[in-house]
Parts: sequence; structure tokens; C-alpha cells
Amino acid sequence: MLHLSDGELMRLVKAKRRAALSELYDRYASLVYSFALKAMREESAAREVVQTVFLRLWTTESEYDPEKGAFSSWLVTITRNIAIDRKRRIRREAERQAELAPERWERIPDETNVSPEELAIQSGMRQQIRTAYRHLSAQQIALLEHFYWNGYSLSELSKLYGQPLGTVKHRLHQTLKILRRHLTAEGEGW
Repeated sequence: MLHLSDGELMRLVKAKRRAALSELYDRYASLVYSFALKAMREESAAREVVQTVFLRLWTTESEYDPEKGAFSSWLVTITRNIAIDRKRRIRREAERQAELAPERWERIPDETNVSPEELAIQSGMRQQIRTAYRHLSAQQIALLEHFYWNGYSLSELSKLYGQPLGTVKHRLHQTLKILRRHLTAEGEGW
């Protein structure tokens, strides 16, 4: 395997030859790790990124094209994307944890101190959102919940739904357009 090019090794990896993946790991793990460490700034997170990168090489359908550039550049791009996704996921989880922190709930105003006008506005907004949601399919609602409430990245949703990234982006955009249209229409009735 030592004499094979990176492109040849990737073809063997796609054919599920473990020795080829092992050779690519030997060649590039330190590069991937150093890039991941620089991006993540924490050793355990960098090691997880390295594992994910090489797991993705093993499981992905994406193809390395030697005509488009060096294998190392392609691999660093994959590493960068995985590191960015991981940092976003970590940030979202931290935000969710902050939302659940007891001290946050202590600062929530007591509803008994909220004016009747504010309560009516909040109630109207909730009703407006429920009404707008009725115009969405179950798949569209699930997509919104996965992306906005569960913190999935677009690439994770692409894998989850087994659809190309562009399709997932388009579906999310169309869903938001429908929601926006109906929220605006409902709001005009106020």
C-alpha cells in the first residue's frame, strides 16, 4: 500500500479495504489532528474530529477528484467542515444548557405581574404560530424542529433524511417561506 497514490487509496477505501484506510490514516492523521486542534483548541475535541474525519472517509459517498487539487487540501477541507459543525453543536448545547439553568428561570418575570395587554399579545402570538404551523406538513415541522430546536446542522440533516445537502437547504427555505407567509397573513388580521 505504501507505493499507492492517495487517489488509488481512496478508491480502495470506497471498496472497503481497511488496509487502504489505515495507510491514509498513517499518512494524514497528524495533519488532520494539528488542523483540528487549531480549530477546536482542545485535545479531546480535536481527537474526536480526527475520528470523525476518517470515519467519514470510510462511510461517505463523496469522491476525491485528483484533478481538483491535492488530497491533503481535500482532507483539510473535510476536517474544517467537521470542526465547524462540531463547534456549532457544542455552542447550541451550551445555549440549551444555559436555558435550563435554574438561575435563568429565576429571572423570568412572574406572569401575575404581566399586564393583561401583554398576556393578550403573547396569547395572540402563540395562536398565530399554531395557525401558521397548520399549513406545514409533518415533514416540514420535523425539519424545523431538527434544525432550530434540536441543533442539527444542514449536513447532519442531509444524512438523516438521505437527501443531498442542496435539497435539504431548499426544503428548509421553502418551509420558512410558507411559515413566514402565513405568519405575516395572520399578523395583518390584528
